Amino acid sequence: MTAHRPPQPIQIRSLVIAVVVLAGCVAMAMTNPTMDSYLAFVESQLSAALDRGDSSGPDRERAMLRAIFRSHSRELVASVVRPNTIRRNWGLLSLYETSALGIDIEVMGICGRFVPLKGIDDAIHRLGRLAF
Repeated sequence: MTAHRPPQPIQIRSLVIAVVVLAGCVAMAMTNPTMDSYLAFVESQLSAALDRGDSSGPDRERAMLRAIFRSHSRELVASVVRPNTIRRNWGLLSLYETSALGIDIEVMGICGRFVPLKGIDDAIHRLGRLAF
């Protein structure tokens, strides 16, 4: 009968690191945002842009535009943003590329959150000019 040696600390550390990395990757894959999550993000960004919008126009017109957007924002986003968006899904994260209002927008979705990379400020500024 041979005696078994206890595992070396380096082997245990390597195993723990591998398990933690694997668990992190699984968590990232499970929280990778969907297209519907992206559309909800865009809708919230547009709503916030309207709330922050230029106050130089007449109050009544701004209030009317906000009311119209709030009541039809879901349909607007679904009909304008969804068909003009390409989602590149890499399992752990997704890259959303939208071409709308003559602007190219790139947003990274990772761990249930969205990180604007390019064009979101231009789109919000252009929306503000169109609305007011």
